Amino acid sequence: MAFYMHHSFITPTFTARIFILTLQLLACVALKGEETNPQPKIKNVLFIISDDLRANTLGCYGDRFCKTPNIDKLARAGMLFERAYCQGTSCGPSRRSLMFSRYQGTSKVNMGQYFREQGWYTARVGKIYHMRVPGDIIAGTNGEDIASSWTERFNSPGLEAHTPGDYACLNLNVFTEALEARESTKMPNRMFVTVQYDGDGSDQPDFKSANKAIELLRKHREDPFFLAVGLVRPHYPMVAPREYFTPYPWQEMQLPSQQTGDLTDIPKAGQAKTISSTNPIGKHPDNQRRMWSGYYASVSFMDEQVGKIINELDALGLRDSTAIVFTSDHGYHLGDHQFWQKSNLHEQVLRVPLVMSVPGLPTGRSGAVVELVDIYPTVCELTGQRVPDEVQGTSLVPLLNKSSNQIKSGALSFHNGFSLRTPEWHYMRYTDGSRELYDMNADPGEFTNLAKTADATDRLQQLERVLQTRLSKAGIKAKIQNQKERKNRKSVQNPESNKK
Repeated sequence: MAFYMHHSFITPTFTARIFILTLQLLACVALKGEETNPQPKIKNVLFIISDDLRANTLGCYGDRFCKTPNIDKLARAGMLFERAYCQGTSCGPSRRSLMFSRYQGTSKVNMGQYFREQGWYTARVGKIYHMRVPGDIIAGTNGEDIASSWTERFNSPGLEAHTPGDYACLNLNVFTEALEARESTKMPNRMFVTVQYDGDGSDQPDFKSANKAIELLRKHREDPFFLAVGLVRPHYPMVAPREYFTPYPWQEMQLPSQQTGDLTDIPKAGQAKTISSTNPIGKHPDNQRRMWSGYYASVSFMDEQVGKIINELDALGLRDSTAIVFTSDHGYHLGDHQFWQKSNLHEQVLRVPLVMSVPGLPTGRSGAVVELVDIYPTVCELTGQRVPDEVQGTSLVPLLNKSSNQIKSGALSFHNGFSLRTPEWHYMRYTDGSRELYDMNADPGEFTNLAKTADATDRLQQLERVLQTRLSKAGIKAKIQNQKERKNRKSVQNPESNKK
């Protein structure tokens, strides 16, 4: 039966009441929307970190030779950050900075501990905080791990350089199958070691870490979890089954471009510890190619483990409730500028891969400058957690929603001084007062240091102001002397030196 309202009931007072009720209803709806996390309901976080991985050796970052199908697939299903930078240039400082979201030092609660305190299951598999590779891997020990971070933690031991197979110490030009006298823990040439062998990889640390991660996913599929998986490859020694070396014949490896006199405009404070001109590796160009072969093989083996973990996540039906983060602690030199390893402030060391796959959010690529300290606040926001006050990073959720957004002026990094990386410029200021400046659009390889050119004065002053502002905001005092101050201080400390 239809009901019709008689026109006599529609009075001004009645109309006003209806209007007020409507406004109240709309306000309730709006309030409910504010209370609800606008992001997809993220119940879990899968955090995967590689070790010593250069961003530009992944297919999704432009390498046409290295085979990384699983990380590439993850990148297509998420947001790839093209300009992501670490804060520390070696394992310990970088990983500590990432986990605490502090540029330097630590704070009250690290990322794992924070989620644990919210009632989540938190687990570490492999290397998250610093571990000596290969020392702690061979021993199966915890390294500098922080136990309060985890509900459970698991190590993945392995034989590393002592794996039976074809061993090479490339800077010493040693090739052998013998197990004795292999360069290993704390030995000076261990960073130039590769081992390829006949096996399925099941004896390797990363294979074990992937299997343990799969086991934990199955066991805790009903629990909210923060699962941190630390893979140790391609960190030396570069050990992998022979099948992973086969696609990378050393004869086909291309060495980085070199320029005559390249080191003349790089200050001593900005140079790597290991340089071709002072290390035996410089005498063996073929072995430099073998280094690249071993590095690629290790990357591909690591990529396979990433794929296994994510495939299991899909098989368990957890992908729609899990935010996936993949990154590395820092990059690596493989002959760039004649440099090897890490621990300096050039692009090959500072730039890292960073991929985030979040259900319900757009996919794509972001060119914004971001930092590893940004991961902690990002996963907090994605999961609806309050970001702790002591966190210094910035949530990347605005970039995950719209890749063209910008959130910060540049990235800070630290080693013998300070690095400020903006989209266009790379400025380094060392504790001895020396400087480097590169136009990253015109000179992405960082071959021409502009710091001493007359035209760069205004640019240097501008970048120095930005750097000082960023350092001050982070609570970091810049202990920097210019060259004149250093000379005067030495003269005061040693007056006799003026007589020479």
